Amino acid sequence: MTHGSVVAREYGIPAVVGVHQATTRLATGQRIRLDGSTGVIEVLS
Repeated sequence: MTHGSVVAREYGIPAVVGVHQATTRLATGQRIRLDGSTGVIEVLS
């Protein structure tokens, strides 16, 4: 994850990394919306 955040910063691309327990709180196939500018994750379905 560290490499991805560095690359995103250098290219000016918003990114969300290091979300606590994301792999246990989100299910495979679940739809979400990420706001890389604010870090907000919204579960859609």
